[in-house]
Amino acid sequence: MVQQPDHRDWSGIAALGLIWGATFMVVAIALEGYGPITVATARTTLGAVTLLMLMRITRRKMPAMSAQLWWFVTVIGVLSTALPFVLLSWGQQYVPSAFAGLSMAAVPLMVLPLAHFFSDEPMYVRRLVGVSLGFSGALVLIGPGLAQLGQGAEPLAQLACIGAAFCYASSSVITRRCPPIDPITLSALTLVVGAVILLPIMLMTEGTPTWQGTRSGLAIIILGLIPTAFATLLRVSIIRSAGSVFMTLVNYQVPIWSMVFGAWILSEALPLRFYIALLMILTGLAISQWFSLRKMLIGR
Repeated sequence: MVQQPDHRDWSGIAALGLIWGATFMVVAIALEGYGPITVATARTTLGAVTLLMLMRITRRKMPAMSAQLWWFVTVIGVLSTALPFVLLSWGQQYVPSAFAGLSMAAVPLMVLPLAHFFSDEPMYVRRLVGVSLGFSGALVLIGPGLAQLGQGAEPLAQLACIGAAFCYASSSVITRRCPPIDPITLSALTLVVGAVILLPIMLMTEGTPTWQGTRSGLAIIILGLIPTAFATLLRVSIIRSAGSVFMTLVNYQVPIWSMVFGAWILSEALPLRFYIALLMILTGLAISQWFSLRKMLIGR
C-alpha cells in the first residue's frame, strides 16, 4: 500500500524538480555539438556505468532474475530511458527547452487513470479536477502546434515531447508494480537496458561520437551523471516509497525551472501562452495535492 509521504520524500521531489527542470537546458547545449541519438545514448550509457560502479562500491549483488522481473526491468528501461530520451532530444532540435519542460505537465493526467486501473492508487474527484485543469494548461501550450500538424517539424517535435511524457507516466505505474528489488539495482539495470538498445542505433545512424568542445562535451557528461544516474535512483526510491501519483508533483515544478533556465541561460523568448499554461498547471497542482500539502505543513 502507498505510504504517506515523509520529509525525505518531499525533499527528493524538490531536488528532482530542480534537476529535471535544468535538464532541458543542458540537453539544448549538448545538441549544439551532437545529434539527438548520441545525446540520448551518451546520457543513458554514462548513467548506467555510474550506477553499476555504485553497485560494486556498495557491494550490491545482482538479484535472481526471474522471467517476471526481467519483463519489468526491460519495459521500465524502455519507457523511462531509451524512448523518452530519444523523443526529447529529437524534439528539442525544433522547440525551446522551456516547451519541453512544460510538456512534462501532461504526466499527471496520464498517471492518474493508469494508476487507478493498474496500481493501488485510486483516482478521487478532487485529483481528477486538479489534474484536468493542469491538462487544460497543457492544451493551451500545444494548441497552436496541433493546428499546424503536417507543416514542418515543430508540431511533430511538440508531439514528441508529449510522447515522452506518456512514457514517463507509464513507467511510473509499472515501477510501482515491479517485484521487490533494491532501488539502486533497479535503476542501474533499467539504464543498462536503455544503453543496450540505443548504442547500436547510435552507431548505425550518427556514428561514433568524438569530443566536440568543452561546452557540449561537458553538457553530455552532466546529463549522464546528474539528471540520469542520480535522478533515476531518486525517482525509483520515491515511487516505491510514496507512489506514482505523489511522484507527479515533480512534473509541476519542472515547467517553472525549465522556463527560468531557458530564459535566463539560453535567452529563449517565451510567448504569453507559456505563462498562461504555467498558471493553469500550478492551480491544478494546488487542487489535486491540497490535502497532502496541508497535512505536511501542519504536521497532521
